[in-house]
Amino acid sequence: MDISLQQVGYLYAKDTPFEKRALHDVDATIHSGSYTAIIGHTGSGKSTLLMHLNGLLKPSEGSMQIGDTKISAGTKTKGLKDVRRHVGIVFQFPEHQLFEETVLKDIMFGPMNFGVPEAEARERALELITLLGLPEDVAEKSPFDLSGGQMRRVAIAGVLAFKPSVLVLDEPTAGLDPRGRKEIMELFYMLHKEEALTTILVTHSMEDAARYADNVIVMSEGTSVMSGTPKEVFGNAEQLSAYRLGLPQAIKFQRDIERLLRRTLPDLALTEEQLAEMIVKAVQEGGPSC
Repeated sequence: MDISLQQVGYLYAKDTPFEKRALHDVDATIHSGSYTAIIGHTGSGKSTLLMHLNGLLKPSEGSMQIGDTKISAGTKTKGLKDVRRHVGIVFQFPEHQLFEETVLKDIMFGPMNFGVPEAEARERALELITLLGLPEDVAEKSPFDLSGGQMRRVAIAGVLAFKPSVLVLDEPTAGLDPRGRKEIMELFYMLHKEEALTTILVTHSMEDAARYADNVIVMSEGTSVMSGTPKEVFGNAEQLSAYRLGLPQAIKFQRDIERLLRRTLPDLALTEEQLAEMIVKAVQEGGPSC
């Protein structure tokens, strides 16, 4: 499902004394099957943009196309329920959204709300419990008796249960330790590949954007200011700095190593693994500095 935004603007409390502009002139295209990272400093408009992606907010200006549904400022939109069925959002701290008495019921709630028969919803829920690496016996437990990491996986399963074709992740690793962060991000990447999802990651982590995304959109002061592949975006350190953003650690290390080796490595390393491979190759090749 392709998503495109044309000159999208948004005003909170529009036409009141408390009116505040959050977005202006946002242009972006997210292609079906892609993994797109949206990055930007705090207050850049990332969260407001995210809530437009399944119709939780409608543009005050401009228009959006989400699959076959067009959402334009100042017009009524039909088909928003269908959009929300296809676009699932995992918010920060999704475990705070848990509410049912058992894990099974919590995961089943979403699909049943969209008209999926109870037996089919149950089957989906049990499949997701296994897929997300949860113990089989959690199904009949209260979600509030689980560990924090398990609660987060249950909440994620509740979003995946209605089989969205677009998965929007809002800082999904917030509050997790490094090991938990890596496990959750690898889980989402596996789901992206195996389920052929369109994945949109809203993040402060330059490392996650570089490692997982194939397209990056940069937000600043409420508008989209850069877009491209991770190498295109993170290869422009000066421009990113102007938007108060840094580089992934792997690229910072690469620049330091290039100074030590007195040569420029042949490509931009987006991860530590890529950097290690390039360093080994550069040392083996030796030769004059360049």
